[in-house]
Amino acid sequence: MAKKRSGGGLTGTQQAAKFVGVSVLSGAVLAGIALPAFGALGLAAKGTVEGFDEIPANLKTPPLSQRTTILDNQGGPIATVYSRDRTVVPLTGISPYMQKAIVAIEDARFYEHGAIDLKGVLRALNKNATSGGVAQGASTLTQQYVKNVFVEEAGDDPDKVAEATQQTLGRKVKELKYAIQVEEELGKKKILENYLNITFFGQQAYGVEAAAKRYFSKSAKDLTLPESAMLAGIVQSPSRYDPVNDATEAKKRRDVVLQRMADKKDISQAEADRAKATPIKLKVSKPKNGCITAVSGAGFFCDYVREVFLSDPVFGKTKEERAKLWNQGGLTVRTTMDPQAQQSTQNSIKDHVYQTDKVATAVTLVQPGTGKILAMGQSRPYGFGANETQINFSVNKQMGGSNFGFPVGSTFKPFLAAAAIEGGKPPTQQYPSPYEMDYPATVQTCSGKPWVNTNNEQLQNENESEHGPYPLKTAMEKSVNTYFVQMLGEIGMCPVSQMTDKLHVVQGNGTKLPMVPSALTLGSTGISPLNMASAYAAFANRGTYCTPVAIESIKKADGTALPVPKSSCSQAMSQNTADSINTLLRGVTDSGTGKQAGLSDRDNAGKTGTTDQRKNAWFVGYTPNMSGAVWVGSPTQSVEMENITIGGEYQEKVYGGQVPGPIWKDAVSGALSGQPAPSFTTVNIPDPQGQTPPAGDDNGNKGKGGGKKHRPGDNKPGGGVTVPPNPGISIPPGVIGGDTGAIGGNWP
Repeated sequence: MAKKRSGGGLTGTQQAAKFVGVSVLSGAVLAGIALPAFGALGLAAKGTVEGFDEIPANLKTPPLSQRTTILDNQGGPIATVYSRDRTVVPLTGISPYMQKAIVAIEDARFYEHGAIDLKGVLRALNKNATSGGVAQGASTLTQQYVKNVFVEEAGDDPDKVAEATQQTLGRKVKELKYAIQVEEELGKKKILENYLNITFFGQQAYGVEAAAKRYFSKSAKDLTLPESAMLAGIVQSPSRYDPVNDATEAKKRRDVVLQRMADKKDISQAEADRAKATPIKLKVSKPKNGCITAVSGAGFFCDYVREVFLSDPVFGKTKEERAKLWNQGGLTVRTTMDPQAQQSTQNSIKDHVYQTDKVATAVTLVQPGTGKILAMGQSRPYGFGANETQINFSVNKQMGGSNFGFPVGSTFKPFLAAAAIEGGKPPTQQYPSPYEMDYPATVQTCSGKPWVNTNNEQLQNENESEHGPYPLKTAMEKSVNTYFVQMLGEIGMCPVSQMTDKLHVVQGNGTKLPMVPSALTLGSTGISPLNMASAYAAFANRGTYCTPVAIESIKKADGTALPVPKSSCSQAMSQNTADSINTLLRGVTDSGTGKQAGLSDRDNAGKTGTTDQRKNAWFVGYTPNMSGAVWVGSPTQSVEMENITIGGEYQEKVYGGQVPGPIWKDAVSGALSGQPAPSFTTVNIPDPQGQTPPAGDDNGNKGKGGGKKHRPGDNKPGGGVTVPPNPGISIPPGVIGGDTGAIGGNWP
């Protein structure tokens, strides 16, 4: 151990330490003077700077990460999301007590020294040199601010955070140089403002405004003397002095701050004593972060907005750039969600399907002509608890949905009818439509190589009394399977595939629909509710399809606007074709399988769908100014909806018009209450001369599985489509496909 020199002199190490402090302050280091003793002080250690002059001249201050507010289309709050809960406020928005308290406890000589407190540096260097380590710091408020900038820049990267907070003289020297720059450029008041906005106060609160809201449910400008002293005391050790978990330690620390303020003459001793006698009175506001806090069941819409931001190149060329901008926050995101539509949707869901039911429902409403998503909800709330989920049943996998969507059954038939009419088939087209029939021997595909019915597959209608001939109007109202399979056999699968491409209809995993009859007639393929609602909106919009959008505008913290994705609209079919489909589907809600969904006060149309073994039931419907899709079923595709209670109502057998239909009706009725009621443009579709259509059966039609009949899950040549197990929603092997149940059959 080095000995102290006689006469009270310093050891060599201590002299070097003193010289370092003086050199920094005098500018000698800035002049590039070499300091051999740096090695003894740890400046050559890993992660430190090699020389003062090698430090970049300008401190790059990253924008402070703040909370992002997501709003509905009326400007009402939906949710607040953030990586760090922070709201930046000016110094005038911070209580004078708070300003004095933080200076008193963290840097009492703040207004007297420059960037570096010479007395503090010499004291710390002397103690650290004696101990052989870094036993005491001497950071000024300015230096602490600089360190917080390094931490902020590190974000959530643990290695960068460790580097920014490492206890080495090298980091100290780096702080010193930048502190000098900051003092020269900003001045004391701005440094204090920045420090109070950047520092961590515990309980997920960054910055004094968030801290005031967290602990006292008030703004920083309204903090009292005792409250200010408590917050100032937390900064040194947010965990140790956390008043929520240890009020005793927090009070001791608060009283130390109050005494420091009295010693500095910021307050009188009497004021300090009165404040010390005051118990800590918290009014804690729990952190409200993320889509789990969204209002009116809009958690899944909120999450969809986030997914749009993270995936759309308009917000950054790379995924990393977009994530950085989102995490930085400070954004005000105004969305397309209509609060009236969202509340109506959520009310309807709660009335018809309970959170604890064996099955779930998902509902999405969009606006024809704009693509705006007006509402999105489901019966199992956004969350992590029992009967909760973070999987958005309304959207595709890449946007947070289930891996494959859900088979749509007969709600697919209007796409086939649109393709046929667009290709020249009249809307009065008739087919024999027997009760039972074989699939066509061959069906043309886009490749020119036909699909061949090698397994002699058959299909049936629901009841033996359902047999033709039927015209298209009656076949659509009754959802006659054999009619539409005959139509597909005549026009081929390519026109249907081309029509669904124009309507942007894809499987839930984002891939094209398979070129098999079950998928392009009977809806055996999994599709998302948002996809279906958007496609049907093209019928309402007289044939023009618009891509769905969820964001109307975004403003950064400084008020500047960011570009946002725009809906892209294109003509998917002629107006006459769309008008013909509207006329046909009006019959479904007027007197067909969807009459339980029919609205009495405005034009409406739609289609029912129920898949094999009643694992999925759908209603997709629309008015001229709103389109919506409702799915009901088991997310794992493991529940057959027979002899089941849903929403407190016993159901012997579930059909698309019976459970999803009323959900749609109530959601849309409330969403459009007080809104205009425009009319469809329709066409005249006469009944064939001399034909009286058979009495309709609202229960519709069923495609059977078994034997050599229609088995799209058989995974055999020509046997339809096999949907693989879904890891995202834990579908047990064999539940879909194979011999345990085909998903291609359907009812209305």
